[in-house]
Amino acid sequence: MPIRFNIPPRAGRELEYIKEAINTGRLAGNGAFTKRCHAVLQMMIGAGKVLLTPSCTDALEMAAILAEVGPGDEVIMPSFTFVSTANAFVLRGATPVFVDIEAETLNINPEQVASAVTSKTKAIVPVHYAGVGCNMDSLKRIAKKSGLLLIEDAAQGVMSEINGSPLGSMGDLAALSFHETKNIVSGEGGALLINNPGLFERAEIIWEKGTNRSKFIRGEVDKYTWVDVGSSYLPSELQAAFLLAQLESAEEITGQRMAAWQRYRQNLLPLEQAGRLRLPVIPQGYKHNAHMFYILLNSAKEQAIVLEGMKKAEINAVFHYQPLHSAPAGRLYGRAHGALKVTDDFSARLVRLPVFAELTAEQVDHICSVLDQVISG
Repeated sequence: MPIRFNIPPRAGRELEYIKEAINTGRLAGNGAFTKRCHAVLQMMIGAGKVLLTPSCTDALEMAAILAEVGPGDEVIMPSFTFVSTANAFVLRGATPVFVDIEAETLNINPEQVASAVTSKTKAIVPVHYAGVGCNMDSLKRIAKKSGLLLIEDAAQGVMSEINGSPLGSMGDLAALSFHETKNIVSGEGGALLINNPGLFERAEIIWEKGTNRSKFIRGEVDKYTWVDVGSSYLPSELQAAFLLAQLESAEEITGQRMAAWQRYRQNLLPLEQAGRLRLPVIPQGYKHNAHMFYILLNSAKEQAIVLEGMKKAEINAVFHYQPLHSAPAGRLYGRAHGALKVTDDFSARLVRLPVFAELTAEQVDHICSVLDQVISG
């Protein structure tokens, strides 16, 4: 049977919770299931405030509004990321400044960030690639020194930690994703985490279409009205109900993915030791969530050979991002800071292997066997 790249996990109580939401007669956002998701995420991550959103893209767009960026402002981020990281700030008129990644983790390089800071810089946006945390201590020092907002793109980071601190808890703001390709899903879906208390009130207003409706619901004002910019950033209760079932099973889902991840590593270690590929690196003190298992091959030619070999074997392995600095829109709306050699090199050699909660040990063994045959010619 063909092996898909991803199959969204099923926790078991999704339909039960959706039926419960329907029976309440309240399907619009910010109802009981939204509040229950907020409580679970706050407990899991320790964020100051949590706001569910229809997507991680929406959470990033809210972060861009809260950062108060506009024309003439610059936002530093990796080029090796999904387009939403940049789009959120481009939509406000700001310029993304793309910097290189570290060879070890494929995360943003703090040295490159420090050298890219100018008087126009307003924020730094680290992206926790493959659920492995960025060097947040270094990035926090840079942000503090220059008075910059630190916004974590933790789309891939739910259930990951750095020395006991959950990803999403260390920046002024953070964005999570619950897209069907992520570990914990609601089809689409996301959340904005607000750790800077000075941003709590405005975040809630932006979330509620620029109104103070949340204050009205809590009885803090006698009527609500339009007080700021905003949009419809609330997911429906159906989406929140599905997500709650997933969040309640987050440990189990992560454990299943981790079993597959560890089996990949065990099977492919001999190929790494033989110099045929490189496996993911997890720094000491870092806890990852098995979001992704990638390999780095020795050349772009080998990447093409492996992808074609996997396709013939009906295994859906894929490459990842085209670096944003080399994309048409990236060249139009942003700029690269220096030569992004690691980004260009790794994007041409990286292959992602299937990882999902229901992936069996036998399937992992088969994928590794096919990969060995393809690489060995």
